[in-house]
Amino acid sequence: MFKLTWSAEAKETYNILKNDPSQKKHYNAVKKTLKFLATNPRHNSLQTHEFTSRKGPNGEKIFEAYAEQNTPAAYRVFWFYGTGTGVITVFYITQHP
Repeated sequence: MFKLTWSAEAKETYNILKNDPSQKKHYNAVKKTLKFLATNPRHNSLQTHEFTSRKGPNGEKIFEAYAEQNTPAAYRVFWFYGTGTGVITVFYITQHP
C-alpha cells in the first residue's frame, strides 16, 4: 500500500468534485483511481505513463493516470513518487483537454 499525500491544488479539485452533486460521476471515477493508485500505481485500468512535459517541484518524474476514458472532458490524475518509501503525491487532478 502507498500513502497518498496531496498538493493543495489537487486537494482543492478533489473537494470541489466531492461537494458538487453535478460532478458525482467524475468524483466517483477519480475516487476509484485514487484507490487503485494507493494499492498499485501500475494497475492496468489506470494506463499509467510518464508525463514528460512537466516535472515535480523538485524535478520528480510526473506520471499520468486515467480516471475516465472515452468520456468528454475525462479526468486525469497526475502524481509522483513522494520523498519517502511508499509515498505517492497526488499533484494535479484535471480534465483532459
